[in-house]
Formats: sequence, C-alpha cells, structure tokens
Amino acid sequence: MTSTVVITGGTRGIGYGLARAFLDRGCRVALCGRDATGVEAALTSLAGGSKAIGHVADVTDREQVAGLWKATEEAFGPADTWINNAGATTARKPLWCLDAQQADSVTAVNLRGVVNGSAVAAEHFLRLGRGRLWNMEGFGSDGRIMPGLSVYGASKRAVSYLTHALAADLRKEQDTRTHDVRALLLSPGIVVTDLLLHDYTPAEYAKARTVLNILADRVETVTPWLADRVLADRTANGGRVAWLTGRKAAGRFATAALRKRSVLPEELPGAPDREGAS
Repeated sequence: MTSTVVITGGTRGIGYGLARAFLDRGCRVALCGRDATGVEAALTSLAGGSKAIGHVADVTDREQVAGLWKATEEAFGPADTWINNAGATTARKPLWCLDAQQADSVTAVNLRGVVNGSAVAAEHFLRLGRGRLWNMEGFGSDGRIMPGLSVYGASKRAVSYLTHALAADLRKEQDTRTHDVRALLLSPGIVVTDLLLHDYTPAEYAKARTVLNILADRVETVTPWLADRVLADRTANGGRVAWLTGRKAAGRFATAALRKRSVLPEELPGAPDREGAS
C-alpha cells in the first residue's frame, strides 16, 4: 500500500530532504510552509507530479494546520504518517539579550506548532484507527545545555516531553477503544541547514566548524535513512529513531585524526531567514 506522508516545514532543509526521500520511495507527500512562493518553489524542485502537493499554513494556527490535513485528504485520502518538522531558532544570545518577539516566535513555532500538528493528526488517526505521528527532536531534547540556545533548547526539550505524554495518552485510550496510533520521536542529529549555520561570527564559525565537521551530516545523507526507518514501521509507541547516537558520535571522535570529514562550507553563507525546517 502506498503511504501518504504529511511534512510540516517541508519547503527546505530537513523537511524538504524528507519530502524528496519519501517521493523517491513511491510515497505521496503533502508539505506545508508559511510562504506561497516557497511552497511552489519546493514543489517545482521536487518534481513529484501528482504524488506531491503543497499547502500554505502557519503551524501556530490550529485551523490552518487542520486545513493541511483536509487538503491532504482531498488529494490523496487520509494520511498514514504525519511529521511535525517545522521549526525555528533564535540568535545565539543569552535569554535577557533576546528580542521578546523573536523568543515568542520560536516558542510558538517549535512548541505550539507541534502541539497543533499533534492534536490534529492524533484526532484523525484515532478516527481512522491507525496512524503514525512523528515529532522532530533537536538540540536540548536530551537535556544537553549550550549557552545562547536557551529558548530553542527549552522548546525541543518540551517537544520530547509532549511526545512521551501523548504516547501515554494513546496507551490509555486503548482502555476504551482498540487502535494502532503511535506518537514517536525522530532525531536527525546535527544536519547542515541554514538553522545550524546562522548567527555565527567568522571567528566563532571557524572554531565550531572543527567539531561540526566531525559530528554533522548533510541533509541528503540523513533524510533517506530516516525515511527508511519511518516506512519500516518497527518503532513502538513512544519510541525514538535516532541518526546520531552516542556510540556513533564517540566513534567519530575516536577516528577523527585518521578520517578527515568535511561537510561544512569553509566560509559562512549569507545570513538566512531564521525560520525554517528543524
């Protein structure tokens, strides 16, 4: 059976890479973004034909997220898989130095957006009796701390809690009705996107680049692997699929002197828009 996958924040970065990977595997894909031009550009580049649709939606608005489900259902029938990928990050500054509007915007996209997507998808999946809801982890999900990433890290930590709590709610729902709906976590690791590279000074970037070249991976490396794990459907409710495990990271550091990796550009690209895919 052909799977139908919904991806929020699918116009660039990891979301776009996932859309391409799922299309390459014969899936139907619905993606959303906040900007009509970006959505259209992504669809043109993906060249998915009748197997891909785009929908303009702000994930911080529940009604617009519900509209994404409706558009998907009208085009392909009900979705099988929903991936809450849309995300944003702030400037790398201490909390008290962050513009309040920027902090609010990142919190809204990274947390409220996932709440909205999870609620919409779970409601429909329970109606159908089956579905897979995947929420995207990021730095901070595992409790690690980094100066300058307070709001982003806190929002991603909250997403992990939200997903585990939703999984518990789904288990409890089994007491009243039989279903096969799962809430799951998708952890892409450190991926080279505009969100990773933003807001460094040249000196900071030169220093960070040494470590990032050891741990980071390109979108086209990570997303096909993630898509395969999603489609394999072997992850239990509340479970997690992770690309960059602790063992893998340790192995890379241990062999760094022998195996030179270079996945980041030598110089910083132009300053990006700070909102995009996780």
